Amino acid sequence: MNWDIVKGNWKQFRGKVQAQWGKLTDDHLDVIAGKRDELVGKIQESYGITKDEAEKQIKEFEARNKD
Repeated sequence: MNWDIVKGNWKQFRGKVQAQWGKLTDDHLDVIAGKRDELVGKIQESYGITKDEAEKQIKEFEARNKD
């Protein structure tokens, strides 16, 4: 998954992100704005998990949502 493309099409991707991580609010998604590192941080914060676990979840998400 190319995160430059995700940034450019964030409005389309944010629904998929929110479906995957339902605890993320609209405000979180506005801050994330397609930035992978912001997504990692917000997942960690919202779910109380480690950075490694958040990275693992994002990698699985990327695999399911390939271009």
